[in-house]
Amino acid sequence: MKMLVGILVLVVAGYLGVVLVPVYYENYQFKDVVTTEATLETYTTKPEADIRDAVYKKAQELEIPIEKEKIKVQRTGTTGTGALLIAAPYTVHVDFPGYPMDLRFDVSSDNKSPF
Repeated sequence: MKMLVGILVLVVAGYLGVVLVPVYYENYQFKDVVTTEATLETYTTKPEADIRDAVYKKAQELEIPIEKEKIKVQRTGTTGTGALLIAAPYTVHVDFPGYPMDLRFDVSSDNKSPF
């Protein structure tokens, strides 16, 4: 009996890993992209719309289910001495047998110039 319970626990853990690990890994990669974009673009004159397009393009490459309109890019201050905020909230629906759920992610980065 203990062996059956142990095997069942391993099967459930394996299934959860197969379903959830890719979702969280894609979120990690997307967060890295947003942080990098905010850090680099703080010091350029690139328009907010172009930054939004670049973030959205990378989200599509990573298969992140986000709408372009939900990506918020806000620049404050002057170029090179201001700050840049990028926020990209999204939700991933996961269908577990008998228990569907939505995982909400709020990826954001705020970079301030040291000047």
